[in-house]
Amino acid sequence: MNQLSQQQRAITAFTDFLSTPLEQRLERHLHTESASAVIELFQDVAATVPAYKAFLAAQGISADDIQTLADFQKLPAIAKNNYISCYSLADLCRQGQLETCDMIAASSGSTGKPTFWPRFFTDELQIATRFEQIFHDSFHADTRRTLAVICFTLGTWVGGMFTTNCCRHLASKGYPITVITPGNNKEEILRVVQELGGNFDQVVLLGYPPFLKDVIDTGINRGVDWQQYQIKLVMAGEVFSEEWRSLVGARVGSQNPCHDSASLYGTADAGVLANETPLSICIRRFLAAHPDAAKALFGESRLPTLLQYDPIQRFFEIEDGTLLFSGDNGIPLIRYNILDNGGLISYEDILKFLAAWGFDPIAELQLTRGIHQLPFVYVFGRSNFTVSYFGANIYPENVTVGLEQPVIQEWVTGKFVLQVKEDADKNRFLSIVVELAPGVENSEDKRETITSSILAQLLRLNSEFANYVPPEYQTPQVALTLTGNAEYFPIGVKHRYTRK
Repeated sequence: MNQLSQQQRAITAFTDFLSTPLEQRLERHLHTESASAVIELFQDVAATVPAYKAFLAAQGISADDIQTLADFQKLPAIAKNNYISCYSLADLCRQGQLETCDMIAASSGSTGKPTFWPRFFTDELQIATRFEQIFHDSFHADTRRTLAVICFTLGTWVGGMFTTNCCRHLASKGYPITVITPGNNKEEILRVVQELGGNFDQVVLLGYPPFLKDVIDTGINRGVDWQQYQIKLVMAGEVFSEEWRSLVGARVGSQNPCHDSASLYGTADAGVLANETPLSICIRRFLAAHPDAAKALFGESRLPTLLQYDPIQRFFEIEDGTLLFSGDNGIPLIRYNILDNGGLISYEDILKFLAAWGFDPIAELQLTRGIHQLPFVYVFGRSNFTVSYFGANIYPENVTVGLEQPVIQEWVTGKFVLQVKEDADKNRFLSIVVELAPGVENSEDKRETITSSILAQLLRLNSEFANYVPPEYQTPQVALTLTGNAEYFPIGVKHRYTRK
């Protein structure tokens, strides 16, 4: 791609972003068939991306044969293991040209070896619309002077830089938003809020839920009057309970849980896929209070994150209970399996379902803005046995290495259960229950040695853990049990290394 066409690409997309009202952008799916949009994307990717062209050829698939949604849904899903890690970074980009992307973000895999995700300015503009939905519909930031405090980790990690850029794009569109980037430095966040917050009508903290709670609690302990700053929260990376939302909201003086916070379904692979809306939060709060209704809707006795998405920008499908999505990006992705469990519900179907349970969320909200007829996606989280902690994916493999060190390996069977738990004050901690080998006795010395070893390996192997989780939350709470403990290590049952 030459310099002029790259310029034109940026100018065209930015002009479209600046001049198209949010409402109009969110109604495109009502006038354009999302199936035809995704087939058009497929044809473009099959023609221009060397890696995908090679992937189809290896499967004996001709792009010309993919004409209908039924054809499209027969395409093999792609994932990191069968696609991303099999081709060069350049070949995963259009025309095999990495230089057509202006930014690269990193995500950490199970080995701690990062995966790199290139993107161009135009990819951020698509995602900026997700932020615009939240800032406009929930926070009324089109009329309120807003300080956006980026509390996601900065550096190569996707959260901080991506979020910063998207918020600045909203400022370019005319929103009175000013951005500051302390990253996940708690002292700096508290300083900037207290020194600058008074100049604005509201302060938005953007970060991982448990980290934001830690910032808020630390502030309370130091006498920070959060209420005076009209705090709003934008979060990503964790499923949290509605009790958690209420607790944290109360601590900053929030009067309106459906409007004062919103969660993003974000990934390094493709930016933000979906976002909470006042409507989705209102529905989720009803379901949290009515577990029978939640079980009937989601088929499980746990509450997923419930969000709305734009099917023109991110086309979702469900295969064996797992979410697949297709979307344009620096590395365009077709039927990509992100290894998240979840499901899809149309706008009409969810309202019909709730009506049968005697609930009308639109009447409940009495909204003047923010009701969009967008479909819903619900997300339970990773299906590949990871746990999510402060936005970092933690893998059993990381813990295993800690138990495989000299001496320790003689004390343990190698079995453990990894969980993220909450204490009475709703603070998250990493719990690891380890099975001792037959005949080995429990002792505090052993527990401390195992704790240190696991922590050292988590820091060594998992770069997300090392960068995302604040140091005071990194040390896992390790408990040792005798062989065959009925609760954690029942004999004769296939062992699971993680629990939700």
